[in-house]
Amino acid sequence: MSLFTENMRLITAVVLEKKSDEVVKALLSIGALDFVQITNLPPEQMAKLSKKRPNSDRLAIEDTRRRIDNLLRQSGRALPTSSLLKVEDMVSLDLKEYRAVLDEFSLSLSAIKEQQKVLNQNYESLSEIKHYIDIDKRELVEIRVGTIKTDISKLEKRLTEYGSLVVEKNNIITTLSLKRDSSSVSQILNMVGWIESEDSEIQKEGSLLISEELNEKIENIIKEKQELTDIIQEKIQEKEPTLIKIWCNLRLHELSDQIRSYFKYTKNTTLFSGWVPSKLAVEVESAIFNATDGQCIIDWSNVNQKESKNVPVEVRTPKFFKPFEKMVTNYGIPEYGTINPTWFVTIAYLSMFLLMFADLGQGFVLLLIGLFTTYSYKKNPMKPDSMINRGVALLLIYLGCASMLGGLIFGSTFGFSLIPPIWFNYHSVVNGTAQIGTPVQNVYDILGITIIYGIIIIFVGLIINWINLIIKKNYIELLFSRTGITGATMYSVGIYIGYSYIKSGYKTFATDNWIFIILIIGAICLLLKEPLEYFKHKKEGKKVESFGSMLSNALMMWPIELLETFTGYMSNTLSFMRVAGLGIAHVSLMGAFETLAEGPGMTSLFGILILVLGNILVIALEGLSSGIQSLRLNYYEFFTKFFTGKGIAYSPVSLRSVER
Repeated sequence: MSLFTENMRLITAVVLEKKSDEVVKALLSIGALDFVQITNLPPEQMAKLSKKRPNSDRLAIEDTRRRIDNLLRQSGRALPTSSLLKVEDMVSLDLKEYRAVLDEFSLSLSAIKEQQKVLNQNYESLSEIKHYIDIDKRELVEIRVGTIKTDISKLEKRLTEYGSLVVEKNNIITTLSLKRDSSSVSQILNMVGWIESEDSEIQKEGSLLISEELNEKIENIIKEKQELTDIIQEKIQEKEPTLIKIWCNLRLHELSDQIRSYFKYTKNTTLFSGWVPSKLAVEVESAIFNATDGQCIIDWSNVNQKESKNVPVEVRTPKFFKPFEKMVTNYGIPEYGTINPTWFVTIAYLSMFLLMFADLGQGFVLLLIGLFTTYSYKKNPMKPDSMINRGVALLLIYLGCASMLGGLIFGSTFGFSLIPPIWFNYHSVVNGTAQIGTPVQNVYDILGITIIYGIIIIFVGLIINWINLIIKKNYIELLFSRTGITGATMYSVGIYIGYSYIKSGYKTFATDNWIFIILIIGAICLLLKEPLEYFKHKKEGKKVESFGSMLSNALMMWPIELLETFTGYMSNTLSFMRVAGLGIAHVSLMGAFETLAEGPGMTSLFGILILVLGNILVIALEGLSSGIQSLRLNYYEFFTKFFTGKGIAYSPVSLRSVER
């Protein structure tokens, strides 16, 4: 993984129109071009260019492809992916033929689906009746026993509409229906000459018989439904090779049309332009050259610093860092040419979680949950995301390892000090039983450690910002801003003042003369930032407001900037005390459960149950809280020092393009 975003180059090519199809295939095969609209030609030449009408309707292609997706889902098969796509397999597109194939196949399934629909309706009706019987709410159902003067089949046919059940034994008929349908059922019974039985024994026997019939009927419906589902799945699996072949060709044409949408045409030529990572430039140029038999003109442009804000950003990240790359991209895309923060987020996030949730045993549980969930998703790719989705499952593996390492450092296993700590015993420090001579004696020392940790994180963010500003040649921001040299210097003075106050036993602040001199110089530098940017922009010919307006804005914003500098850095630093707070809370909670378990006895069944439930509660609540707080500290205390999130994501059209 590169420390910086990938270098990009802009290609502009002109090829013969008759060779454009081969060029599309070549570009799609490489999948490296992030296309842009042709804008670098003079207006009079741009007016002569036109877009070529696509050979097919992309919406129609996509709709046909979705139909295949839906069919495959019914068979429980994994949906086709980009790994099946091969440019050389692309053939001419015949949507009419594809639709005819799908219509014919869907028609062959329609009769079975109609049977499924009827079975589902019957199942829902009978299940509702059974539910009321099971929960002993028989007042919501009606059982009637009697005889009729006509054939029972006519009665069954009429009552099926209401989901009623009919059974006959020894010429005695029993019906079972919902109470709400009583009036309709009574009308039907009257039409067939129903005679109600008054014999209690016959009614009792009929009730037992109809209950048995209800259970048997529901079981038979379930079996029939499964048989129909199996038939549909078998039919789809038989057709699967054809469906996948059609799907792949549709997807290839869909992507090809997406590429052509960026092409501009003259009478005989085709023009296109796009961004390519520098390391793929030779490969892309060779592919275009070979596809056109050398009949092409290719022009490369390097990135101009002034136009870098329009350059797409590619951040290459190994699979290990994917969960943390997601954290970065959820916040924003790094600017082109700046530092890729994924490295630093990985270290910062895991170290924060380690300090908040340090336990060897509980970390092992998180690791097992992450491994098991990840395996279940890999085993069943069609499995929908649950509360722990694929990304969270992978993240839990890393968090579990970090927590286990924390448990080794602080000697904690399921809330007990079962192993000697590498650094210090967190439990003994929080409980006030730390041995004399150990590096950490009380909770104030723990708070001090997290404050130092926070200062390091903040300065790392500032240094990253300075490097980015040097790359962008924004020296005014580097020297005179809140996150530049001026702000860092004032922050350093604030740290010194705070340190002196603590060293004095919280009695006096440092009063060295140089402190006031540096703070005054820093305040003046903050005031100078906006005027200096005004003159710089004016010199560069950019549109600027009047000098008087700029000066009044600068004077009004200056006190706010000063206040944000002092309070912002202070709140950012103190915010890291939550790292210690959650760590102390974790130890305290486990101590509370340990005390509760001592009542009935640690080794008693009830005591063990308390400890097990306590660990489950702590893993669920504190694990979640630690993960959220670690993310919050990265976003608000770390990212705000250097990350603008104004970059544009690199999105080449390729076989691996996101399927919409």
